[in-house]
Amino acid sequence: MSQEAVKPHLPLWRIAEMNLGFLGLQFSFGLQQGNMGPIYSYLGADEASLPLLQLAGPLTGLLVQPIIGAMSDRTKSRWGRRTPYFITGAVMCSLGLFFMPLSSSILMAVSLLWLLDAGNNITMEPYRAYVSDRLNPDQRQFGFLSQSAFTGLAQMLAFLSPSIMINLLGFDVNAIDAHNIPETTKVAFTIGAVLSISTIFWSVFRVRELPLTEREIAYINSKPLTVSGTLLEIWQAILDMPKVMRKLALMSLFQWYGMAAYWGYIIYSISRSVYGTSEAVSEGFRMAVVTNGEIGGFYNGIAFIAAFAMVPFTKRYGPEIMHAICLTLGGIGMLFMPHIGEKALLFIPAIGIGLAWASIMGNPFVILSSAVPPERTGVYMGIFNMMIVIPMLLIAATLPFYYKPLMGGDARHVITMAGIMLIIAAVCVMWVREKKPATE
Repeated sequence: MSQEAVKPHLPLWRIAEMNLGFLGLQFSFGLQQGNMGPIYSYLGADEASLPLLQLAGPLTGLLVQPIIGAMSDRTKSRWGRRTPYFITGAVMCSLGLFFMPLSSSILMAVSLLWLLDAGNNITMEPYRAYVSDRLNPDQRQFGFLSQSAFTGLAQMLAFLSPSIMINLLGFDVNAIDAHNIPETTKVAFTIGAVLSISTIFWSVFRVRELPLTEREIAYINSKPLTVSGTLLEIWQAILDMPKVMRKLALMSLFQWYGMAAYWGYIIYSISRSVYGTSEAVSEGFRMAVVTNGEIGGFYNGIAFIAAFAMVPFTKRYGPEIMHAICLTLGGIGMLFMPHIGEKALLFIPAIGIGLAWASIMGNPFVILSSAVPPERTGVYMGIFNMMIVIPMLLIAATLPFYYKPLMGGDARHVITMAGIMLIIAAVCVMWVREKKPATE
């Protein structure tokens, strides 16, 4: 692996500030998790078709992130390598969030989701690479886990926003527009549009990128920013992929298939198990959306705290062991959740899901960042995202066919399957772990 130049040591509060953009980025993601399924259902979509309607996220991730990651590795501009992508993605994301709850048809909602996810993906991998660019290896663990913490905080706020509006601000849960979309959804998405662009702008202008070194400039000049050069760089990086990264692929397959299944069907599971309905236009279903928001806010709050709390344990035991433990706890939580009929009891298994989510957003990137060459961080972060989105594409391609014959058309069985997937992923993590030399 290439030797890295020593970079200025940043205080912890500055590392947190440079990752503040994840607050807006992940608030957007939280809104998608908690609302896109219901929005499609309000507009008349069938439950079995939900994974297909949500293809925008995995497909744009598959196409955009590796390309943007490779391009950002070889970009020279007065603003830096990564900053132009942060700003472009933030503007697209904000536009998608603002117009999404105004959708009057499934086609309009799908089109806006493509814009929203393209913006998110343009920002995401350069942001991951930015941490590796800006921090020395001994600070990257805190860098990535602080991103995980902001993910937990942002998604907690996104999930809780409907409940806060209804229970504290007096919004009516049954106040809907002509297309059955609640007023609370419109307000939450507007807040997300403002947060997305403002927090990313704050981060990139408060903690600017480091000037390119002569070696980095020489590397960029040797690989011109052309379409053919970008595609060739991605292909060559896949061929040269580090062994650790190849092992992470199997873990990612089960981990993200399970998480996609959970996010896609947890509202429909709660609607059945707690409120006794599967009708999307019923008050019970709207209450299930609010309840899922409260549970999502709770487990993301757990993730926010756990992301910082697990730093010393990750240093002592290694990110692989910590990730395996957290995934197992998350899987167990998902196994119990479909069998709970009382709203208050749902928060107990949500603790395990929160621990799993904190680890998912931090520890795999800790493992990856020390295994890839620093000059190719962007492209490898983009390729690693392919290992995230391919399982999501698989669930979209497979679940509509087995949802009724194998799951009985019951979302609760999908959540059980998601729990099993996370436990299998935990086993796969231990295969990634390699014995370190005695001198290390």
